[in-house]
Amino acid sequence: MNASAAARRPSNDAATALTHVELTWLEKRIEHWIRFGRIAEEKILDRRRRIVSFAPGGVFAFVRWASNDFGTIISRIDIVRAIAPGEPYATLPFVRPGGEILLRINGWPKVDQALQAIDAVEVCGVDPADAAPDHWRHVHNRLTASEQPRPYTLARHKAWLLRRSVAP
Repeated sequence: MNASAAARRPSNDAATALTHVELTWLEKRIEHWIRFGRIAEEKILDRRRRIVSFAPGGVFAFVRWASNDFGTIISRIDIVRAIAPGEPYATLPFVRPGGEILLRINGWPKVDQALQAIDAVEVCGVDPADAAPDHWRHVHNRLTASEQPRPYTLARHKAWLLRRSVAP
C-alpha cells in the first residue's frame, strides 16, 4: 500500500481502543449481562447476541450464568477496568481484548453477595462504575475468604476522588 492510500484509509484508532464484551441471552440457558458500566458503543448481532464496548478506564460488571437440564452449571461475575492500548491486561471469556480484573467471583451464593455489594454502593448514591477500584479488589478478597466486605461509604468515595485528583 502506498502512502496516499494509507492517508485516505479511515483511522480505526477509536474503535481499537475500546474493550468489547459479547452478551448472549438464551432464556433459562445462557444469560450474559452487564450489571453496571458506561457503554460507549453497542452493536446488535441478532435477537440473542450483541456486543457492547467500553472506553479505556471504564469500569463494568460482567455477569455470566448458564444452566442445563440438571441445573446451574456456571455463575460468575467479573468487575473489570477497560484497558487502553499498550496496557497490560488479563484475558476473559467474551471480553476482547481483556481488561484489568478488579473482582472475579464464582458460584451463585458469592455472586449474589457481590451483587448485594454493588447494590450497597448504589444505595449510598455512587455509581458503581465511579467507585474506587480498590473497593472492588477488597470485595473480591473478602468474599473469596468467606468474609463480609466493608461497606462503601461517601467518606471513602470522597477520599478516592481526592486521591485520584492528586495522582500523576
